[in-house]
Order: sequence, then structure tokens, then C-alpha cells
Amino acid sequence: MAKREDGKETRSRIINSACEIFAGKGYHTAKVADICQRAGANVAAVNYYFSDKATLYTEAWQHAFKKCSELALPDITATSPEEQLRIHIHSLIQNFTDQGDRGQFTRLYLMELTNPTGLIHNIWHEMIEPRRQILLEVIRNIMETKATDETVFFCEMSIISQCRALMTTRPSDMEYMLGQSLSPDLIMRLADHVTRFSLAGIRAVGKHKV
Repeated sequence: MAKREDGKETRSRIINSACEIFAGKGYHTAKVADICQRAGANVAAVNYYFSDKATLYTEAWQHAFKKCSELALPDITATSPEEQLRIHIHSLIQNFTDQGDRGQFTRLYLMELTNPTGLIHNIWHEMIEPRRQILLEVIRNIMETKATDETVFFCEMSIISQCRALMTTRPSDMEYMLGQSLSPDLIMRLADHVTRFSLAGIRAVGKHKV
């Protein structure tokens, strides 16, 4: 039993170290030896638990995504669509700006964008699709008239793009544009603004007649 528990602990240390190293260096630059050193494990343990570097990378993605998804998704039956959208946007922005464990997935994603591996295409869709479907349903419920799928998808893209501005813009540049420090309070005010802006846009698009 002790050996089994030790094995679980070793595997956990490796996967957490992998999240950190891959998020900081990207897949191609990161070395298994660096991950093992940080985890206090040997390369044989990586081979035993994950087979190879590629498998470790994909599992690190899934583990990091789970950590950033710990904030509960809005229950589409429990609150108003407007409140569901606010919760969803705040969750996205917190994930995109967090510098700790919760933000590892964002950093992994950025590394994958700048230097693609081709290893996570399928699991990315599997991980993100449940969240997408919730957001799409929220958008449909906010619209005052029935909209086409394409219209709903365009609204989704607009919302995500607003939230990603904090992920793809350097903090110093963001502070320059805003004229103040990028404090947690400012980030939350920005999340509220994105919510209000998105609500107005969704309603306007819903009323638009071609």
C-alpha cells in the first residue's frame, strides 16, 4: 500500500512539474530532465508513468485545464442568463490573468500558439467543448429573438476575444493604455465592463434584421 501511495505522489509531482516547465518554456524547449529535477524524480519514472515526453505533455494540458476550471460553471437553470454570462466572463478573465497554478493552462496555450506541437488538437476540442456549449446556450437565452447558429458563434467569438486581450497584451502595455496599475480590482472592473458591453452587443445583434 505504501508503494502504491508513493507512486501516486511521484506521478503527481511529475505532472505538476511538467505543467510548470511546459508553461514556462514550451514543449520543444522543455527537457524531461528539468521536469524530473524539479519533481525530485528520475527519467525512468517519467517513462513508467507517461511512456514519453509527448504523453506527459498532453496529460499536463489536461491537468492544467482541470485546475483552471475549478471555479464552477454557471448553472443554466439556477440564475438569469445575464448573471450566467457575468460569471462566465469573470471566470475566463481570472484564468487568463492568474500568475499561479490556475493560469498555467493559459500559459500552455500561449506556448502552443507560438510554437505548435500538433499534439493537443483533439484533446483541446474535447476539453473546451462543454464550456463552449454552456456559453452558446447562455448567448441564445439572452437574445430576444431566435438567432442562427452563425450569429451565436460570432457573438461567442467577440466575447472570447475581449477576454483574451488580457492574455495576449503585455501587462506593461495594458497599464500604459489604461493609465493605471493592473490591479485585481481593475481587472474585475474590466470584467464587469466586458459583461455589460457583451450584453448590449448580444441584444443588439439579436434585434438586427438583415
